[in-house]
Amino acid sequence: MRNLTFAMNLSLDGYIAAPGDELGWSVSSNELFQWWSDRVGSTDLALYGRKLWETMSSHWPTADQQPDATPAQIEYAGRWRDMRKVVFSSTISTVDWNTRLVTGDAVGEITRLKADDGGPMDIGGATLAAAAMRAGLIDEYVLVTHPVLVGGGTPVFTALDNWVNLSLAEARSFPGGVILTRYETRR
Repeated sequence: MRNLTFAMNLSLDGYIAAPGDELGWSVSSNELFQWWSDRVGSTDLALYGRKLWETMSSHWPTADQQPDATPAQIEYAGRWRDMRKVVFSSTISTVDWNTRLVTGDAVGEITRLKADDGGPMDIGGATLAAAAMRAGLIDEYVLVTHPVLVGGGTPVFTALDNWVNLSLAEARSFPGGVILTRYETRR
């Protein structure tokens, strides 16, 4: 059975995007960017909701071709393109860059993918992750908390039917006051 991790940047008050889907509040550092790049490099399959897919696919496929691209951005862009991805959406009709589109039952497909052979999977996007949380499919939660209050927007967690009990597996700090916490689901 494959491991499924929900890993997201979030504000201290619990939002993954500020009002208007604004993402400019996150605190960037070379160390944190490298951590995300290494995570993408070790992920066998990434599961995206539509909004996160649109954000990622609007930038990373060609980010390494920009004149001001750093070596780290070039590495990340290549890793992102190479990583296998599944997008769950009923409103888009095509995807590119080593990606497959699923328009039907997300929970059923995620359950099937978890049962397959293969390496670790990441899930991203609040709506898609909420469906996987409610179905009890997420094995780990990686929360990269930035020291900013945005006051509203897209919450990292939505209402659940039942509690999800977690055990702290890792805590780490990054420059700029960013704190990573990784929790494992207790079953």
